[in-house]
Amino acid sequence: MYLTKEDDHEYRFGDHGPKYLTKGENVDLGIVVITPGEAHPCHKHVNQEESFLALEGQCDVWVDGDLVVLKKGDYLICEKGEAHFFNNTSENDFKAVFIKAPHLEVKDSVYIKWQPGEVFVKEQ
Repeated sequence: MYLTKEDDHEYRFGDHGPKYLTKGENVDLGIVVITPGEAHPCHKHVNQEESFLALEGQCDVWVDGDLVVLKKGDYLICEKGEAHFFNNTSENDFKAVFIKAPHLEVKDSVYIKWQPGEVFVKEQ
């Protein structure tokens, strides 16, 4: 058994960014806060899917160049290989649970030079 509390973990950037609650045998789970005006660079995962459950606020999420506006209660799955870019254009913090599966011992993120407004070309 493993029991933890969100408050027992720290965000990567003090009061925002990701924080992992567990990096388990099968799945990694955490909370991410993206502040107003903040963007998280476009990236994909080679061998993991990553999903998000929006808890507070809203955020523009570009998945393979297509815009999805995540709002409280929305659940989004980014399959392995799908590029995703977060941009909080609202006036409030965006907070979500993130889940990565399967758990990997090595970093699985590949960053992609892309921003909204540019043509998105899916890499093979």
